Amino acid sequence: MANIKPTTAQIDAHISLLKERVFQVETKWPHFKLLFEDIPNLLSHLEPDATVVTMERGVLYGGYSLIGPLFAQYNFIGVDCSPESADERGAYNSPMVEDERFFAVKTHVRASIEDTTLAANSADLLLIPNLVHHVRDQTAMFVEAARVLKPGGTLYIFEPLVREIHQAPDDFIRYTPYGLSDALVKNGFSITNQGETGGPFSAIAYCWAQALEYFPEEKREEMSTWFYNKHMPELMAWDTENPDNQCRNHTRFPMAFSVTAELNA
Repeated sequence: MANIKPTTAQIDAHISLLKERVFQVETKWPHFKLLFEDIPNLLSHLEPDATVVTMERGVLYGGYSLIGPLFAQYNFIGVDCSPESADERGAYNSPMVEDERFFAVKTHVRASIEDTTLAANSADLLLIPNLVHHVRDQTAMFVEAARVLKPGGTLYIFEPLVREIHQAPDDFIRYTPYGLSDALVKNGFSITNQGETGGPFSAIAYCWAQALEYFPEEKREEMSTWFYNKHMPELMAWDTENPDNQCRNHTRFPMAFSVTAELNA
């Protein structure tokens, strides 16, 4: 399947849509800002003929890749790693991408993340954004990532630390940055970069945004106004103003993190 290459303006519009309607970084999921901060750095290290693979859950978005348009100028392959249970839920997130700014890039193959069917040593960059916690067999996933990447290729993983159980029952694990890095090293990777985002106050904000969904509909609008008009901006400001734990050393409270690793030759 040939990739249709978007213009810079189309990519910018697509990113704006993702931030606004899909990841809702100013309201519901502020920790996804880290993903968009990391991507330009990944792009800057790619050769023009690079092969880029993403592993996502395309069924939820009508079979489209959310990340694909950002890498469509390269040899892009989108793998839809949705489990069979996703078919029962259907494309319930598709209204998020029903917008003229959305640049439609279909995933190329649907396969298990533990067995993508892709050729060995074929990818220069492999991205697994916000998906690792949905994988039952973690060891098989790491083995498959190492198989698909070229020696010296780059693996990028973005993962939450603070999340509710979601897409049940396909929600299996929460890593810390150290736990994920340790697992990657044990599977033949060298860590090249780690990133973190958020703090205790944005964690509270995130939990409040989730808690609003538990109010009955007639109460939810009132409580949403109460929270978003005053408390959300307040909490996010406190995160910036108070970045360090004043009582305990060696203690942090990130909302999410990313790990970039190189496959050992």
